[in-house]
Amino acid sequence: MFDLIPFDHNDRTIFHDLDHLEKSFFGKLNSGFSHFRTDILDKGDKYLLQAELPGFNKKDIKIDINDNYLTISAEHNEEKEETQENNPNFIRRERKFGSFSRSFDISDIDTPNIKAVYNNGILELELPKTSPKPQIPAQHIEIQ
Repeated sequence: MFDLIPFDHNDRTIFHDLDHLEKSFFGKLNSGFSHFRTDILDKGDKYLLQAELPGFNKKDIKIDINDNYLTISAEHNEEKEETQENNPNFIRRERKFGSFSRSFDISDIDTPNIKAVYNNGILELELPKTSPKPQIPAQHIEIQ
């Protein structure tokens, strides 16, 4: 039985510590939601936001816009999954269940034209930029 239980990996690096700084500082204050990793690329006329959400079904991911904020949230529904308490055949349970949420300022985004695709655990959002307003050159008006 003991060969089925993985060893505790020694991943105590500066990156591991930085990833867990928020949890160690705030403790359980923010335990309701966790963050997921994102990359945001500037593609000229749009931004491409890529969010890591492995293990989720498309129906478990919600994208909402409220005021000038876009919120991506995802939730593993624990009620559908078997837990260790109601299945004594588990030797060890390491899969995570819970909710994830992140919000982004989209004040300069053309919100009606946002496109979203979820494929292989990566959510991609195309966020088209609003067309820049023309700059009015500074001028001086003479009084006549």
